[in-house]
Amino acid sequence: MSSTTTSPESHHRLDAAPMIAARGLTKNYDDFRAVDGIDFTVTRGESFGLLGPNGAGKSTTMRMIACTSQPTAGTLEILGRDTEHHGPWIRAHLGVVPQQDNLDRELTVRENLYIYGRYFGLPRSYINAKIDELLEFAQLEDKRESKVDALSGGMKRRLTIARALINEPEILMLDEPTTGLDPQARHVLWDRLFRLKERGVTLIITTHYMDEAEQLCDRLVVMDKGTFMAEGSPAGLIAQYSSKEVVEVRFGSERNQEIVDKIADLGDRVEVLPDRILLYSAEGEAALARIIERGLHPMTSLVRRSSLEDVFLRLTGRSLVD
Repeated sequence: MSSTTTSPESHHRLDAAPMIAARGLTKNYDDFRAVDGIDFTVTRGESFGLLGPNGAGKSTTMRMIACTSQPTAGTLEILGRDTEHHGPWIRAHLGVVPQQDNLDRELTVRENLYIYGRYFGLPRSYINAKIDELLEFAQLEDKRESKVDALSGGMKRRLTIARALINEPEILMLDEPTTGLDPQARHVLWDRLFRLKERGVTLIITTHYMDEAEQLCDRLVVMDKGTFMAEGSPAGLIAQYSSKEVVEVRFGSERNQEIVDKIADLGDRVEVLPDRILLYSAEGEAALARIIERGLHPMTSLVRRSSLEDVFLRLTGRSLVD
């Protein structure tokens, strides 16, 4: 692809400008408001996450960023251009990894990359050289001539990401990138995404995995019912909405409710679940020791550090959303 030479001053201005800027972004479907006036910016090289339960508005927001759905109200600029008038140009600078792999199963790994490159109108010479680079990046060199059906789930996911990079996108959008993968495949994929970020690629990620969000996101928002409930770094959100540690104790489903009042004063906050009690405390081990000192002996106990999942569930609730 063609490149231009810029002065250090202009390069600095380019880096300083937001890659994505949304103001009052709203999307209605008939009488239903899927996204309700959200504001956010994403800077160059940042990994930005969208978290939320099903129906929170994440996918709708992603579709507007991808220029496949136009906002009902508000403004959305990608790479300095508004999505209403510059959709095709913006799409040419994006890489999109959908939640479900949509590879052509009848074609080989190499053919999937080649045909996608031609879709962007890229020269054959460029595509052939880029394929070698992408296969190495995705650790699929030895699967070059394999049909997609012969690949494992992790390999297919890496191929889908490699395909999204064929046009050297400045922004890579990933919708639930590791859903359905085993732990080993997830960690390999995380490593590939870290490498992209190191190259300066901006990542937009939706995920249901809180550990994944903690690993991959510099900054994230928690969405619910079309609005932002919270925004910040994973560590910052944990510090703001949770405690340093969490004590999980089980006294049996019949006794948890009667025990909770006897230990509520030992932490910053207490929560009763059907199977256990969560006690949020700055000193988990000390809180657990005091529970036992009071003659209350849990069937099981666990002290762990507070996580993004604690923040997520506090903000969005524990009710199952289908």
